[in-house]
Amino acid sequence: MSLDRERVRRLVGEIVDRELPAEQDFRRPRLDDEPGHGHRELITEGDVMAAQRAGRALVIAPGAIVTPLARDAIERHKVELRDAPDDAAALRSLGAELSPPPAGCAKGQVAIAADHGGFEMKRMLIDFLRREAGMLCLDLGTHSNEAVDYPDFAHKVAREVAAGRACRGIIVDGAGIGSAMVANKYAGVRAANCTTVAAATNAREHNDANVLTLGGRMIEDELARAIAIVFLKTDFGGGRHAQRVAKIEPGRS
Repeated sequence: MSLDRERVRRLVGEIVDRELPAEQDFRRPRLDDEPGHGHRELITEGDVMAAQRAGRALVIAPGAIVTPLARDAIERHKVELRDAPDDAAALRSLGAELSPPPAGCAKGQVAIAADHGGFEMKRMLIDFLRREAGMLCLDLGTHSNEAVDYPDFAHKVAREVAAGRACRGIIVDGAGIGSAMVANKYAGVRAANCTTVAAATNAREHNDANVLTLGGRMIEDELARAIAIVFLKTDFGGGRHAQRVAKIEPGRS
């Protein structure tokens, strides 16, 4: 997606620090009390494969969070690991080989909508993504707390993603379940209702989900921010997952 990836990477580490369990740590314990380690980096399979293609070592910052798919790639491709002297050096190294924006999504636009049950969370997320992450957000309503029907707004987001006018979509209703059902009626849309950061990571790495649905009455704002930024930042793992994702569309089993 077209965004400041280094900025987003920093945000991911800061936001999800309290959301991921300790067993997600890789190679080292948390070092938040040490100078220069106030946040933890998130390393995906995309980062590992970029290092492998470039024939270079993967720089791991102290306390880094490495996703399960990235761990598998490190072992499978025997990627050399190297400790970073500080977070800034790790960011420079990891940011040098990030993947380009998806085809048809040059603007890197995120379509976002909600019903009355998700209105407040939608407004919060748009402000967060625009101001803190520098992302382009297309606000498709609703624009008040007045009661509306969630399918109307789920359709709007799904249409934008299916047509390639938005790279990703976020829909917020009371529980996030109904909107996922609506969005998944569209060819090419893979909507995932996520309630944890781990679920958001899995939805992207394993399922190439392109629409996130959230329950505005189910989770707190801080967790919603963490889930959203991880969903938007995490790359699809490809490989063995690609053939499985291809079977999601009807008639392609």
